[in-house]
Amino acid sequence: MSSNHDYVIRAIRRDDWPLVKQLRLEALRDPLADLAFLESYEEAAVKADAFWQDRAEGSGEGSAAARQFVAEAPDGSWAGSVTVLIEEAGTKDWAGTPVERRQGHVVGVYVRPEHRGNGLIKALFDAGVAWAWQRGAQRVRLLVHEKNTRAQGAYRKAGFAPSGVTVPFVKDEEQDELEFVLGRPS
Repeated sequence: MSSNHDYVIRAIRRDDWPLVKQLRLEALRDPLADLAFLESYEEAAVKADAFWQDRAEGSGEGSAAARQFVAEAPDGSWAGSVTVLIEEAGTKDWAGTPVERRQGHVVGVYVRPEHRGNGLIKALFDAGVAWAWQRGAQRVRLLVHEKNTRAQGAYRKAGFAPSGVTVPFVKDEEQDELEFVLGRPS
């Protein structure tokens, strides 16, 4: 297992779209994907290349509204990824909830199993959070399924804490997602 210092953390580029697609499809095959992602592998696998190209362009270098960060392993493969969306005060988020302050929203968190447990997720979060602070975010948040305790532990290690806010899980409204937040340092 490599240390997190062996990885290059960087924003994706527009021409990275085939790797964006490959990593996302792999993430959707993870045993906990049904708790971690809103779409299924089957839904994502049928999307045209133009979708993935737009996704890479919309969250790559130069985008002000979203940024996807990847960890490149020493062999050049992608070990993991996080995406941060900027949510503006006075708008509504993806669930229709009013956004009270400018904030970053972390989505699409995934680290390949063979790269887990070495601090890589924190390095990815550090890059995404730094980008959100540079864009004037007052806090950074994420949502995690109430039963996804492995992810909750990783998010706590990265400095996030439960806010007390719960959101009905889109796929099953009898279950909740928990909001975790990270406040802007003073």
